[in-house]
Amino acid sequence: MDKWINIALPKGRLGKKVNDLLRKSGYGYEEPSDDNRKLVLVNEDKKIRFFQVKPSDVTIYVERGAADVGIAGEDIILEHEPDVYELMDLGIGKCRMAEAAPKGWHENSERTLRVATKFPNIARTYFDGENRDIDIIELHGSIELAPIVGLSDVIVDIVETGTTLRENDLEVVETIVQISARLIANKASFQFKTEEIVALRDALAAELWGKGESK
Repeated sequence: MDKWINIALPKGRLGKKVNDLLRKSGYGYEEPSDDNRKLVLVNEDKKIRFFQVKPSDVTIYVERGAADVGIAGEDIILEHEPDVYELMDLGIGKCRMAEAAPKGWHENSERTLRVATKFPNIARTYFDGENRDIDIIELHGSIELAPIVGLSDVIVDIVETGTTLRENDLEVVETIVQISARLIANKASFQFKTEEIVALRDALAAELWGKGESK
């Protein structure tokens, strides 16, 4: 590779899965020790700098050109609609965006539906498609609490195993969209670093296809 590539990676569980895939593809980095708080990591051989950022910030770094590429959940992409290229579905970090409500709940279609969510744009788009009048209640944590205490009728949130829902006597009413991690690229970077970015994408694709996880 002749040009350096800056990659925005999500912190947390998804970040570990992404780095595992990157390492197997020949593009990874050595994970720092638990007490190391370095935010920029380097793969000298591949000329890659990795930025570790909050998952919801990945699209911002890529859209504004601070990072050439990044790995972001489809939930973040759908919610913020960044002006980037979506290069491929990595098939990891799988979950779903769903509408959930207390068990036994019955909808009253004659009144406005109160919806608690961290994802107002996704929720609004979904219910617009259902021709349903809604009142969006935007929260940033413990979404499941909202219908329990009467703040909302339903929630729209990410469901992975469903354990939290079950433990709070909630259940999925409808799956809105399946979610997984996507490789995205800054549009200008893709024009000027096409060879390097395509090589990265193809290495990831080869690893995934070889395991039959994605195509």
